[in-house]
Amino acid sequence: MRVLVVEDDDGVADAVGEALGTHGHVVTRAARAADVWGPLHDADVVLLDLGLPDGDGLDVLRMLRRIATVPVIVLTARDAERDVVRGLRLGADDYLVKPVRLRELLARMEAITRRVRSTARAGANDVVEVGDLRVDLTARRADVGGAEIALTSKEFDILAALARRSGTAVSRQQLLDEVWGDAYLAVSRSLDVHVAALRAKIDRPGLLATIRGFGFRLGG
Repeated sequence: MRVLVVEDDDGVADAVGEALGTHGHVVTRAARAADVWGPLHDADVVLLDLGLPDGDGLDVLRMLRRIATVPVIVLTARDAERDVVRGLRLGADDYLVKPVRLRELLARMEAITRRVRSTARAGANDVVEVGDLRVDLTARRADVGGAEIALTSKEFDILAALARRSGTAVSRQQLLDEVWGDAYLAVSRSLDVHVAALRAKIDRPGLLATIRGFGFRLGG
């Protein structure tokens, strides 16, 4: 896997790079926000620190999401709930607080890329339509009323999981297992933040319903 590590601390960057390298990953480092954009197009996943010397990592995340759908995992010392929620709302697929346990980081990276690969292997006609919402599981695209909506990798994964079972209630546990790869690694509030963002982007009241005490349902 090609990993772009955006980290200004040499010690942290070297440790993460060495650890990932021993597990077969190819690591590129960007020490500043300005260094992100060149290697971005080659990355399979981005590990993003928020405390960069030439800008806030959240601003980098916001700009990145305008031009790319590559999975992003935030690695930061900021553990305040407002920072976690803001990072997820701006498009991060996951949020880890330093110090990061290597095994957990590897598990989360693998879960994200596994979902992307499995969706890419879906059949060419794997398209779901619910009302005027059209979800192309192969191209990882969604549009409403013919207009494409910009979704993060995690938002699309949630939408795809619901679209495959359209009209059926899907439990929170099912979504956490399927979208995060392992419910043990998932943070329940992350699901709520992503679903809220997804609902706002779809902008079809009632299409994505919350089943109180259980989960969610797309359509019918």
